[in-house]
Amino acid sequence: MPYTSIVSRTDAASLIPEEAGRDIIRNVIEESAIMRLARRLPDLSRNQLRLPVVSALPSAYFVDGDTTLKQTTEVNWSDKYVNVGELACIVPIPEAVLGDAAYDIWGEIRPLIAEAMGRAFDRAVLYGTNAPSTWPTDLVSGATAAGNAITEGAAGNDLYDDVMGEEGVIAAVEEDGYLVSGHLAALTMRAKLRACRDDSQQPIFVRSMQEGVRYELDGEPLLFARNGAIDAAQSLLVSGDWSQLVYAMRQDITYKLLDEAVIQDTNGDIQYNLAQQDMVALRAVMRLGWQVPNPTNRVQSSESSRYPFAVLVPAS
Repeated sequence: MPYTSIVSRTDAASLIPEEAGRDIIRNVIEESAIMRLARRLPDLSRNQLRLPVVSALPSAYFVDGDTTLKQTTEVNWSDKYVNVGELACIVPIPEAVLGDAAYDIWGEIRPLIAEAMGRAFDRAVLYGTNAPSTWPTDLVSGATAAGNAITEGAAGNDLYDDVMGEEGVIAAVEEDGYLVSGHLAALTMRAKLRACRDDSQQPIFVRSMQEGVRYELDGEPLLFARNGAIDAAQSLLVSGDWSQLVYAMRQDITYKLLDEAVIQDTNGDIQYNLAQQDMVALRAVMRLGWQVPNPTNRVQSSESSRYPFAVLVPAS
């Protein structure tokens, strides 16, 4: 993990004015793909939220005759927890660079920090990348453990069967008692879907080559994450009931400008002394957590075999 990164004069050269004016050109800031699909809970007032989840459903019985004894039944609950994890970063900049810039550098950096945090959250939820130890099993691992990982080409002859067929991704979710409400895909899936043809060699998912394509699968929205969170080597498509993925904020992104601090690495070595080196640093912090409650249902009562998500993994 780096502790010596800095926005130098060279890095900000395009923001320092020259005789010829220019506009700042940058990529579209991508929000968290997971947060766009998942269900947000009310903000937390503490570091942990307990979610009572139904673990056993009641049964009903016919009564044969006026004097037959009626049977009893029960309902059980178990607890799932949303544990808060912290995302943070520090951006140091020399004061001279800030003074020479013709633009609000902090105003340019803040949305990029938000994008970076959204990407880190997505990768932690999808693959467990750098996730806190108190967070639940990531989606890809959870789907795989429940038998909901479909290898590309294994369910049939083509991608259509992998997604829409009886042994495809959508069917895997339905067999666990859930209905798919959305899909999250790698950008490489766009080309794969465009290449799907019917028996007459007509595109299956593209109605018109002259109009923009609104991507949906089985009538549910298909989102392509452009924040770099999707690793196509691990997952091409994640489909599921996104109402079953909940997240909550303990602290939205907050910023603090530091001007008299020191920045050191894990060895205790000081990398920057802001006051002595005429530097300032922007510290950003966000605290949040997530969970997949996965309550029992009438279709699949075994929790080890039940999961509201399925994943299409590449053949290689």
